Amino acid sequence: MTLVANHIVHHAHSDDCVKLTYDARLLRRKRLQSEAAVSFLVDLPHTTSINAGDGFVLSDGRTIAVAAADEPLMRVTGDLVRLAWHVGNRHAPCAIEDGALVVQREKVMRAMLEQLGAQVVDFDGPFTPEGGAYGHGRTMGHDHSHSHAG
Repeated sequence: MTLVANHIVHHAHSDDCVKLTYDARLLRRKRLQSEAAVSFLVDLPHTTSINAGDGFVLSDGRTIAVAAADEPLMRVTGDLVRLAWHVGNRHAPCAIEDGALVVQREKVMRAMLEQLGAQVVDFDGPFTPEGGAYGHGRTMGHDHSHSHAG
């Protein structure tokens, strides 16, 4: 019998864990395997942004917690207000640390940031960026109302 998770809970007790990157935490239907090798199918009613700490409730009653997996990132320092504006203008997810921005490792973003005078350092770690201003997690397709045309 295939175990199915068709809803999530926030900050619940868990029996196991699955590690997912930021991009993999946006899903509707996907087969996953937990750290303890439990295979299950996520089958949510709509595409959902899953946060680290949320849990998939399985059809047998167990809960599998979601953890942020390590992924390739860049720590950005410099004129943070200016750099944050440019990252936001690209609608790129961004985590804000004390004295630094953290973004996903990507060569075009790196080139732009370095051209703006940023110091960029590669590292691997969990990525939990700030939620979008127009939703509860991601901007989900950029459907807020304003024009980018000049």
